[in-house]
Amino acid sequence: MNSPAPEPIPESDCPLIRSRGDFTAAVIWTVRSAVAQGARHIVCTGDGFGDWPLDDAGLLDALGPWLRLPMRRLSMLGRDFESVRSQHPRFSTWRRDYGHALEAWTPPEEMGQLPTLIVSDTALSLQLVDSVHWRGRVSSDERKAHLLREQVDAFLQRSERAFPVHHLGL
Repeated sequence: MNSPAPEPIPESDCPLIRSRGDFTAAVIWTVRSAVAQGARHIVCTGDGFGDWPLDDAGLLDALGPWLRLPMRRLSMLGRDFESVRSQHPRFSTWRRDYGHALEAWTPPEEMGQLPTLIVSDTALSLQLVDSVHWRGRVSSDERKAHLLREQVDAFLQRSERAFPVHHLGL
């Protein structure tokens, strides 16, 4: 028996991003909301993930049970995954248990700077439009999410696997 679809989140309930603290809270809110909305795929993109709250226990507690469900996938598209290893040791250890559902990608340099955003296969998206002044918005607009998914797909199609769970030693 299927459970009823969750109610869509009104645009007015989506948080604004006006500071680094707002960005941290918005990342956690967006991921938790996408999981609650029944997302199957969440993509996080950015040149680096050092400023992301990847070590947040609440975020990892929301992602863990979700990634254990069938056909769930968390994708990270970035250029600098070394900052994740050094600045987010809890996440680096945690992801070992979810290597089957967590993938990391790096696009070619000629594609330019990556946008800082989260997009899922729901209507939710987060976009940081000014990384210097920490300005951005979370949105529940399906059309905007669709356009961001297309932008991310263009990067993913030309990207290579990155950030392996285990380093191979020789």
